[in-house]
Amino acid sequence: MSAHPWHDVVLPADPEKWFPVFIEIPKGCTVKYELDKPTGLLKVDRVIHSAVFYPANYGFIPQTYAEDNDPLDVLVLCQEPVQPLALIKARAIGVMTMTDSGATDDKIIAVATNDPEFSEYLEARDLPGHRLLVLKRFFQDYKQLEGKQVQVEEIRPAYAALSVIEQSLARYQKHRDELVSGEVLPVHNRRKSDKHAAP
Repeated sequence: MSAHPWHDVVLPADPEKWFPVFIEIPKGCTVKYELDKPTGLLKVDRVIHSAVFYPANYGFIPQTYAEDNDPLDVLVLCQEPVQPLALIKARAIGVMTMTDSGATDDKIIAVATNDPEFSEYLEARDLPGHRLLVLKRFFQDYKQLEGKQVQVEEIRPAYAALSVIEQSLARYQKHRDELVSGEVLPVHNRRKSDKHAAP
């Protein structure tokens, strides 16, 4: 039986140093690919309606279950587009939280640990300011022509990202049997009015 990218990828003991990211969308792409949970394949969700493209390689951390009821999303900064279905080693340097249709969605900002141009960054605040603006602006704009408004909060530091990762890892372990079997779990996404727990 083939391995499932969400359930079967081995994780390191210490995610602070690095973690694997399963790439769904390469940098520069305008197609929204996403994991088809039952099969482990990629499916086309949609073509982005606005004249924008993904500003970083985009995927998820295996064996995580985020508050939007999906694997935890990650933006991996890297010099080159990474082929979809590839695993890449990454390290968290921050987290960006969106509010989309009233529900929150965390995006981990990470660097590719094997890319010498980005591997030495430890905090998102150390990146060029323009690059951070591009990341935020993409998520503010990419659904506008679908008639949807997305609010993006200020980018929080690496320790906050690690807290989000650890919570998502624990949530996955709690629900692993149901997730592997494909059972539908109740929605537990926090709403816009809820406050973030302080790490």
